[in-house]
Amino acid sequence: MELRELINNPNNTIIDVRESFEFEYGNAAGTVNIPLDEIPDRIEELKQMGGTLLLCCASGNRSGYAEAYLKNQGIGNVLNIGSWMDVQYLQSSVA
Repeated sequence: MELRELINNPNNTIIDVRESFEFEYGNAAGTVNIPLDEIPDRIEELKQMGGTLLLCCASGNRSGYAEAYLKNQGIGNVLNIGSWMDVQYLQSSVA
């Protein structure tokens, strides 16, 4: 499945792992802010989210760490999708 389709699929959850102040500065529509350092404490919440968990941040680094951590915790439906600005672009350019 193409990244644009994953992002625009309402069954998936887009999680922005940047700090709250970064998220408040700008974010993609419909994203949930769970800062990277809160991920370990919110595992059960993440397991309850539907579809594939699509992780983003400023550049893809922190979301890459979050993806690896979550997979290590047994959450297989997770994917690092890079920058929140790329997410925003792909949301607005539905083909």
